[in-house]
Parts: sequence; structure tokens; C-alpha cells
Amino acid sequence: MERTEILKNYYTTHNEDARLTSRHGTVEFLTTVHYVEKYLKPGMRILEIGAGTGRYSHYFAQNGYAVDAVELMECNIEVFRANTKPTENISVCQGDAVNLKDIACGQYDITLLLGPMYHLYSDEDKLAALSEAIRVTKTGGIIFAAYCNNDMTVYHFGFLRGGFNDGAYDALIDFNTFKLSSTPKEIFALYRREDIDALMSRFDTERLHYVGTDMLTRFIADAVDGMDDKAFEMYMKYHLCICERKDMVGASSHMLDVFRKR
Repeated sequence: MERTEILKNYYTTHNEDARLTSRHGTVEFLTTVHYVEKYLKPGMRILEIGAGTGRYSHYFAQNGYAVDAVELMECNIEVFRANTKPTENISVCQGDAVNLKDIACGQYDITLLLGPMYHLYSDEDKLAALSEAIRVTKTGGIIFAAYCNNDMTVYHFGFLRGGFNDGAYDALIDFNTFKLSSTPKEIFALYRREDIDALMSRFDTERLHYVGTDMLTRFIADAVDGMDDKAFEMYMKYHLCICERKDMVGASSHMLDVFRKR
């Protein structure tokens, strides 16, 4: 109950619909779409779990795919429905990623889990969300799970914003390893690669890609927003060259784990 109420307060005051529409915000969006489209084929069915206001769902529906979406927050569903066009083969219903009881097993070719792992704080809930995403996906289908990066938060919140100077957060910070913890009050759950690996070791899947979807874009947002089309095209070309490089992928605010259900 605490998680739901806090998320409700957050999403009713936060313009989620605009998050991926700024020039710097589109880097994460375009990168995720780039990887999804590697595996999309005509006639495939897509499920988006935790769809927010539907930025991804609408994109794929407008490109001819059948999309079903599940979203926890009523305020996001209202925007999702308002943005739906008559030509889209799309549906949205209210539901929680940790229990997709109304969806049968093995229904979808592509499953997007692009928001829920941000807001789950116990291993039990994290494993439940991953398990449900895998369950509703066809054997051989592809799941895309997104995460917030612990160490870019160390940089941004800890040092840039001075969060380490606020004793109120000391209980959530391991000052030896700089691993950060979160509760629903902090909104976002944070991960390192080893945390994701530990969760995924429970499942029979094959990792296809591990991607930094925005890399350091958040830290140079003003410069990216100021780019003309030609410069931004070059920026995206460079970004897609480095976003899976093992020596660089950790320098990202958001990560995308792409895996196949065996």
C-alpha cells in the first residue's frame, strides 16, 4: 500500500508524458526502440508492463503492431487513453507488474518491462515482476527490462546535488562501497550490474544485450538540447557505438537488459 500511495503522489505531480520528449530525453527512447526493432517482425504481439503514459506502446501501435499495456497508476492510464488514436490496435488496463493474474502464459512475442523495476524495493517483488514478464512471453520471445543505475546516482545525487552532506540519507548509503539503498519514499530503486545478474540467475534465459540507454546524456543535457539535427544525428551514432561497450556501459543513468526466454 505504501508503494502505491507514494507512486500515486509522485506521478500526479510529475509530467511523465514529457520525460522522453525533450531532445536529451529522446536518447533513452530512441536507443530502446533501436534494440526492440532488432527483434520485431510483422504480426508480433507486444505487451508493455508498467507502460506509464504509453510513449513506447503508442509508438509501436502507430507502426502497425498489436500492443497490450498494463499500468498501475490511474493518472497515467488517463493520459495513455487520451493519447490513443483510432487507428491504433492497442489496449490498456490497470494492473501491477508483480501479479499479472489476468494474462495467460506465453501470449507475447515481445514484452517490455521498462518502468516497474524502478519502483520495486524487495528482492521478492523484483523477482515476481521478472517472473511474470517471462511467464507471459512466448518461448523464444524477447523481454526488455530497464533499471536505474546506482553509480550515476552516486555522481548526480551524492556529489552534484550534495546528497552525501545530508545526514538524513546516511542509513541508505554504504560509504565503503557506495551502494545505495531505497525505500518507496526515495521513489527509485537502484542497481548495479551484479544486482541484475543475481536476479537473472534465477531464470532460464539468454542475455542478448546489456545496454546503457542514455550514457552520460543526463550530465550534458543542455548541450544535447542545443544540438541541431545534424549534430544530434552524429551524437546518436556515437551513442549507439558505445552503449554496449564493456568499458563504458556503466556510465549510464539507465540500463536495458535484453534477454530471450528459453
